[in-house]
Amino acid sequence: MAHSRIAPSQNSAPPPDVTAVAPPPTRGPRVDLPSNAVVRGMSRGQSRSSMMETADGVPVNSRVSTKIQQLLNTLKRPKRPPLSEFFTDDSEEIVEVPQPDPNTPKPEGRQIMPVKGEPLGVVSNWPPALQAALARWGATQGKSPALTALDITGKPLYTLTYGKLWSRSVKLAYTLLNKLGTKNEQILKPGDRVALVYPNSDPGMFWVAFYGCLLAEVIPVPIEVPLSRKDAGISQVGFLLGSCGVGLALTSEICLKGLPKTPTGEILQFKGWPRLKWVVTDSKYLTKPSKDWQPHVPTANTDPAYIEYKASKEGTVVGVAVSKVAMLTHCQALTQACNYCEGETLVNVLDFKKDMGLWHGVLTAVMNRIHTISVPYAVMKACPLSWVQRVHIHKARVALVKCRDLHWAMMAHRDQRDTSLGSLRMLIVADGANPWSVSSCDAFLNVFQSHGLKPEVICPCATSPEAMTVAIRRPGVPGAPLPARAILSMGGLSHGVIRVNTEDKNSALTVQDVGHVMPGALMCIVRPDGPPQLCKTDEIGEIIINSRAGGTMYYGLPGLTKNTFEVIPVNANGVPIGEIPFVRSGLLGFVGPGSLIFVVGKIEGLLMVSGRRHNADDLVATALAVEPVKTVYRGRIAVFSVTVFYDERVVIVAEQRPDASEEDSFQWMSRVLQAIDSIHQVGLYCLALVPANTLPKTPLGGIHISDTKQFFLDGNLHPCNILMCPHTCVTNLPKPRQKQPGPASVMVGNLVAGKRIAQAAGRDLGMIEDQDLVRKHQYLTEALHWRAQTDPDHVLYVLLNAKGVTVGTATCVQLHKRAEKIAAALTEKGSINTGENVVLLYPPGIDLIASFYGCLYAGCVPVNVRPPHPQNLAATLPTVRMIIDVSKAACILTTQNLMRTLRSKEAAASVNIKTWPTIIDTDDLPRRRPPQIYKPPTAEMIAYLDFSVSTTGMLTGVKISHAAVSALCRSIKLQCELYSSRQIAICLDPYCGLGFVLWCLASVYSGHQSILIPPFELETCPSLWLSTLSQYRIRDTFCSYSVMELCIKGLGTQTELLKARGVNLSCVRSCVVIAEERPRLALTHSFSKLFKDVGLSSRAVSTAFGSRVNLAICLQVLYVPAPCVSQGTTGPDPCTVYVDMKSLRHDRVRLVERGAPQSLPLMESGKILPGVRVIIVNPETRGPLGDSHLGEIWVNSPHNASGYYTIYGEESLQADHFNTKLSFGDPHTLWARTGYLGFVKRTELLDASGDRHDALFVVGSLDETLELRGLRYHPNDIETSVSRAHRSIAESAVFTWTNLLVVVSELCGSEQDALDLVPLITNVVLEEHHLIVGVVVIVDPGVIPINSRGEKQRMHLRDSFLADQLDPIYVAYNM
Repeated sequence: MAHSRIAPSQNSAPPPDVTAVAPPPTRGPRVDLPSNAVVRGMSRGQSRSSMMETADGVPVNSRVSTKIQQLLNTLKRPKRPPLSEFFTDDSEEIVEVPQPDPNTPKPEGRQIMPVKGEPLGVVSNWPPALQAALARWGATQGKSPALTALDITGKPLYTLTYGKLWSRSVKLAYTLLNKLGTKNEQILKPGDRVALVYPNSDPGMFWVAFYGCLLAEVIPVPIEVPLSRKDAGISQVGFLLGSCGVGLALTSEICLKGLPKTPTGEILQFKGWPRLKWVVTDSKYLTKPSKDWQPHVPTANTDPAYIEYKASKEGTVVGVAVSKVAMLTHCQALTQACNYCEGETLVNVLDFKKDMGLWHGVLTAVMNRIHTISVPYAVMKACPLSWVQRVHIHKARVALVKCRDLHWAMMAHRDQRDTSLGSLRMLIVADGANPWSVSSCDAFLNVFQSHGLKPEVICPCATSPEAMTVAIRRPGVPGAPLPARAILSMGGLSHGVIRVNTEDKNSALTVQDVGHVMPGALMCIVRPDGPPQLCKTDEIGEIIINSRAGGTMYYGLPGLTKNTFEVIPVNANGVPIGEIPFVRSGLLGFVGPGSLIFVVGKIEGLLMVSGRRHNADDLVATALAVEPVKTVYRGRIAVFSVTVFYDERVVIVAEQRPDASEEDSFQWMSRVLQAIDSIHQVGLYCLALVPANTLPKTPLGGIHISDTKQFFLDGNLHPCNILMCPHTCVTNLPKPRQKQPGPASVMVGNLVAGKRIAQAAGRDLGMIEDQDLVRKHQYLTEALHWRAQTDPDHVLYVLLNAKGVTVGTATCVQLHKRAEKIAAALTEKGSINTGENVVLLYPPGIDLIASFYGCLYAGCVPVNVRPPHPQNLAATLPTVRMIIDVSKAACILTTQNLMRTLRSKEAAASVNIKTWPTIIDTDDLPRRRPPQIYKPPTAEMIAYLDFSVSTTGMLTGVKISHAAVSALCRSIKLQCELYSSRQIAICLDPYCGLGFVLWCLASVYSGHQSILIPPFELETCPSLWLSTLSQYRIRDTFCSYSVMELCIKGLGTQTELLKARGVNLSCVRSCVVIAEERPRLALTHSFSKLFKDVGLSSRAVSTAFGSRVNLAICLQVLYVPAPCVSQGTTGPDPCTVYVDMKSLRHDRVRLVERGAPQSLPLMESGKILPGVRVIIVNPETRGPLGDSHLGEIWVNSPHNASGYYTIYGEESLQADHFNTKLSFGDPHTLWARTGYLGFVKRTELLDASGDRHDALFVVGSLDETLELRGLRYHPNDIETSVSRAHRSIAESAVFTWTNLLVVVSELCGSEQDALDLVPLITNVVLEEHHLIVGVVVIVDPGVIPINSRGEKQRMHLRDSFLADQLDPIYVAYNM
């Protein structure tokens, strides 16, 4: 056993360490040796005697005085594992690491050489700065058109000439520098950052604003127009504005009017945005500069010219600063690469605020006096052919488009016969690096070649905000052969290796080149993760660029900048290859033959699953290839990965067409699963379809991936169809545990292999002060008779109704007389013989108590049964009938009302009412006394039968003898210090277990007064119980978890109202929850916290524990010092420990610190009652266990039940559960098996007698545990995780069905949340419990059956599920 090794250490014994509190931080197994063997720092070879020591056991070589040593010995070290033990991620122990496949392709080429672009030529008339070019054209070619904007129908709206562009930009520059603010204060100065907020339909205003800023030497930051508070990524734009220090925004009058406003007409303060001053730049608001004012146009330098925004994979928006010299150099490089000529016409479909749309259509265009025709996105939606028509009408030489524009134009081309694309010398495809660009370009060429489109004009390119243009294909010579394509193996790509695919067509990726490196640039390919090591020639890596024409930094974010803009590549030995810094482009690719560049994906679309790389765009392309026309709306598909259980999991979300049928959708989903599995060899974790137009959009209508991912993780996606496939893609689960045969532990004296035996005992019952009373009254009947004679008017019971009014009391003599009457009625009316069973059918009250004693007086055996619910006879009456039949009752005692119910027509619908035993109505009894009160011949005779339905749905009745009743009452009296001057309040169901004992038996035995509060009254008046405690100044009260829940739900918002009504709970010293389950820590904490405001002590709430074989094993009554209470002595507060859940699944108990990962808080189940002994036993081998093990709790006590009543002929089970012996150790003691798992821990606390306190922790019912993957799981742990997964989960329950884990969750939100819960539940159970959920069932609130004790009936639920009776909102079968 690993737990019993002593960690080896150095050979010499070092002096004791007097400084540290924690033991040395070695991560060996922790050793809990008995206290006389604590030897620190001793090597294995030394025996204890070989250390010379003083009489105190202090080693002589210690440099510490004996006194300090004694002090250290008394300040016992808290047993804390070293910090390293909690916060290192223990994934190594958990995760099954897949063995590397020997057939994995590895790169074999030589190290790549940097690739150089052609030199950047120097042209004599190139301007010294971009503003200078504008000044030149404004002065010399003022009438020349610079920009034509289109209206929504695709017709020209206005044309801006170079003269107008120049004069308006100058006016704006002058206004910005001189006319904002008062005369003396200048709001803007050169170098300040200014936001540009212009819609895509108004390029003219944007051009003027952009050049106006350049002329004023302020830095423009173009952003999207915010449409509402809820825009996708809106707060991230705020982060950008904040990091760039923007305080001023330029916009147009129309745009300003359209911005969302507050009711007072001010512009909304958007989430996360800095306060902005808005400036309108329409011409009428600009001031003409004075004659002598000229804008300052210096030669381009390294100061920032503008900032382009960029959203990262996580959704963070950062600003890439482009210097004046980089802006100019980039324009020059583009001019050279694209061979731009002065006066050409260019059609631009791209966003002019950033990227290619800005670089070509706004900046390079002005440098070369090009006429740009700007086609806004809105026009493209209405008329996808508009850009093709513009090329035709204007005989444009260059067009700037994306694949989607090619696709939509091709779909719509049938409307157009006579368009010609013969004028184009260059069709620049901005996203030529996408996997579907090849097919888009081919298909477009196929359709438009007959319209004059020449194959060599198609020019794909690759760009990124940081590196700007990385590569572009140069326009080809007519008739020259087109560049070859690369056909790559998907399998190779997933390992980052280039392999030409020859065999399987399906798993091949065809890629077209994006041309050569830009003029004046140097390119390398480096590994995307780890240090920037140069790739081999057949390896895929990240493209990095060194050029004067790239971004210079992320504005305001120096840390991020260094990582991206200052990369120095290293060779295989990690040695830098030079001094010059490169910029990471974020593109993945390789250099092909002839130095052509191929791009196969983006870093931000990279999904690393089980050590293999997959590209989000490739997966989208595969999903699109599965005829999505019937199912997917406008091809809108998002792919991302989420981290669940130590690996990335692939999620695909698509918008579903409004007219798609459920059948079509599921067919499409299952085909996508198969396609992705066979083509990419990767399993999908989740595939979700959402209604059309519900995914968050980027400004130009694409899907905002990071927001979509966040919606998925937050449960806000609201899918209409979902498919989870965790079984196929989660391959790193730990191996199932194989149970070891053989005895669980080896007994050595009182140590089980180095550990204490897990056993504990309450105080001794023998030493009790009222020994005479006990001897005199061995039976409760005698005790009641004696009280009626000696203290007749003492009130034993007070019954309250919902208003808190006393509706019944019973003094000792009243109870005695009423019991006599009932006994007489039994012998006369019912002609009952001694020893026969009598069913008591009463609402909670005093009649029930009187009838119980009446039965004892008559010598029959009472069987207490919960009455049927009058509104729900069909469900509740059969249980009553069953108990009556099983107990073979000779007679039923009940009230007049209930007697009517039993004989009613409604009752006849669910049971046979003609065969009831004799029914005696006790409301109207003759005044007779029995001839004598029955006295049993021996105390072993049965006093009553206790029937109850377990959480697994088993009805069991146990026999309780007179001796057991007497011992139990004595034990409770002793533990709770009960005597006749005491008053307790009971808010419990009085039908079985400890609830019945406290309600009916304890007061008669101990003489204290019990205030009885029927729990159902709290449904109409939730404050009844707490008001009673306050009004009667009750010190001790007993309740159930359901009562606590009623109080929390009903009074959660009313603590102030309770205070105002004078409710004060400071008198309560103990509030004990009676239960047969693990203490519900979260519930008791919430209760204590909620009612702290009305004086409830945080220490008052504790728990009790009983089972079928012994109704009361633990019961904690605390003595809280309160204003009205003297300090008592019954021992320590209930102890809470944190145990490691992973160990618990192996039936091991390992204590950890609070907050440790995978820790579970457990509260002690109350203090063990006097006379009770418990021991923890291995349920299979029946051997005693050490205290670091989880095992079954066995109990020995004089108040154990005598056996089952119901199970005929199963003597073996009787012996097994009630009179069983350990397989070794102590062979003589007879134990009863509780059927609950738990453990015993010796705590640091002392009990009343000064001994160390042994705490019993109940973990859960053995019948309810789930055996999955060879491990033991407790349903409430999984349910706790599930309930935390989403705000709409009200309650949940789990069970197994043919080795599948089924989770049933009640939905308290709207039904559109139902499908959101499926992935969240699957995630949380996988993450926290390492289990794959097989079926998720979403049901309405109230479907999970709960018994009267507030416990979930999971087996009933399972039966309903298997019988298909749950009427679920949704059932997801995780494939």
